[in-house]
Amino acid sequence: MGLSEFRRILKASGTPRRAAALHRFLQAERGGYGEGDRFHGVTVPRLREVARAHRDASDRDLDALLRSPFHEERFLGMLILVDRHRRAVGAARLRRARYYLRMRGSMNNWDLVDTSAPAILGPHLDELGPALLRRLSKSADLWDRRIAVLAAGWEIREGRFDRTLALARRLLGDPEDLIHKAVGWMLREVGKRDIRVLQAFLERHSGRMPRTMLRYAIEKLPERTRRAFLARHS
Repeated sequence: MGLSEFRRILKASGTPRRAAALHRFLQAERGGYGEGDRFHGVTVPRLREVARAHRDASDRDLDALLRSPFHEERFLGMLILVDRHRRAVGAARLRRARYYLRMRGSMNNWDLVDTSAPAILGPHLDELGPALLRRLSKSADLWDRRIAVLAAGWEIREGRFDRTLALARRLLGDPEDLIHKAVGWMLREVGKRDIRVLQAFLERHSGRMPRTMLRYAIEKLPERTRRAFLARHS
């Protein structure tokens, strides 16, 4: 199809009003975490429709989408890559994960990371080795660190919490609010599956946690317990 045709479809599906709203919501203004991003103004449901219709786009088209200056084009590329990884078998799945790592510079906002990192990297953490999450979590790049948190969070559904808890400890002092939210979110998911594990972590670390991280982590706990942890933090 080619990038120009994808762009034509997305431009026809978007509106200037929504593009302006996305520009504000994803903080693409000067000094924002999405500074400089560009938007067609397309809804996520419409992007999913286009991705389903063009799931067999060529590798060249996928590369072009992921390198695009337009946010929705990169998002579309991520949706196609997630689907391609899901449908792959054997060694092809790991190749998709390695490709994702090479292209991760395209994941320069939280919606792109959250849509892709758990689905593509999460199933391959054992194969890719423990050094990967350590390297990503120590990166100066905000999005590398969020990729690490979301990828590790994939294992929570399997009752495996070690990587998430290790990252949470490592990122207690992270300066970025988007990391506080991601870590707190993943800790909350741990608590949904084993509240004792979450409470043990909070007993040890809640006093040092950024308040946003703590609030996200305790959101589903009983009110009395939430108040106790917040009081301890204060």
